[in-house]
Amino acid sequence: MDKFSPKRRVVITGLGILHSLGNDIQTFWDNLLAGRSGIKRISRWDPSDFPSKIGAEVLDFDPKDYMDPKEVRRNDRYTHFALATAKIALKDSQLDFGKVDKTRLGIIIGSGIGGMDTIETQTRRFYEMGPRKVSPFMIPSLIANSASGIVAMEIGAMGPNFSVVSACATGTHAIGESMLHLQTGTVDIMIAGGSEAAVTPLGYAGFCNMKAMSTSSNDEPERASRPFDMKRDGFIMGEGSGLVVLETLEHAQARGANIYCELVGYAATCDAYHITTPDLDGRGLTLCIKNALKEANLKPSDVDYINAHGTSTGPNDKVETLAVKNVFGDHAYNVHISSTKSMTGHLLGAAGGIEAAATAKAIQTGDIPPTINYENPDPDCDLNYVPNRKKSGIVKVAMSNNSGFGGHNASIVLKAL
Repeated sequence: MDKFSPKRRVVITGLGILHSLGNDIQTFWDNLLAGRSGIKRISRWDPSDFPSKIGAEVLDFDPKDYMDPKEVRRNDRYTHFALATAKIALKDSQLDFGKVDKTRLGIIIGSGIGGMDTIETQTRRFYEMGPRKVSPFMIPSLIANSASGIVAMEIGAMGPNFSVVSACATGTHAIGESMLHLQTGTVDIMIAGGSEAAVTPLGYAGFCNMKAMSTSSNDEPERASRPFDMKRDGFIMGEGSGLVVLETLEHAQARGANIYCELVGYAATCDAYHITTPDLDGRGLTLCIKNALKEANLKPSDVDYINAHGTSTGPNDKVETLAVKNVFGDHAYNVHISSTKSMTGHLLGAAGGIEAAATAKAIQTGDIPPTINYENPDPDCDLNYVPNRKKSGIVKVAMSNNSGFGGHNASIVLKAL
């Protein structure tokens, strides 16, 4: 595409979800709208010695349903999630692989951490049994780009293929960067999003010792994640994967695809402020939201719904509210905002993927999922967070925002076709 060619339009045609709330998009969506929490006491290992003992685990899942048992052993749990979710998303898209030019099919699947379980198990083997007992598959299993590569090998995708690693903004960056490839016309289809499996003892030890995770509701797990609520005291970790199938509008229409919505805007910025704390003036996120709307050629008043980053941590929720006010002005009090993390927990690098899927469903259905556990208003968080019950209406334009350690910000804008 030369500099005078118009950008190709990009649409979402498939959604894939793997989460404690559902291993298919409809079950996941129904649970979100019902305000159900997927957070429970950790069961895959004993959390008794940890300050935070709860999380959103993927339990009803056997990777051998999606990949060869030999490959299951050679790959990390986060890659198992990614491959399964890619197959779920592709099935939802109803692509006929016999007619797909696989040289024009790309994949960008990110992970905030990568193979955390592999790091833990192989480190234990190293110290307990010596260097010869470390698996020869350790390195390819733990690196954060393996998921994209394994999915490509499974389906034969030969287009752009790499990973994005930007902490909790990873999934949204992966989707936005995929949009750019489609706009240039170098590919017809991209699979994009994030996968994460950091619900492990070492992962919990690190986040707990940072004082980042909630410790106040171990006996009531479903009430622990309370974004924007005055009594929030930290995030709850989740695991799983969220991927979308993106196509150029021309390609999707030519095959008669079901189209959820159009992806019209994307922006990425950095706070350049602190490795873990967001800029308290919200400058980086403010700029990101503004730039995404500018790219979409839309005004703040056009936006009906924002799927917020909404981590249930003190600084994040306050700063995100401020950034929305900075951009939206008086309309900030009219736009519907919800944090689905109140039900899903925080999936780190996969958060943007499942939240993009939820945002696409909001446009398709007109239903807006709630922010559950919003009970104690915070004067610094005084917008319309769709408290505790879903809203129904018309959603023509929606945003999904994410931020991550390192000061990374990412925003995408979705629009009804």
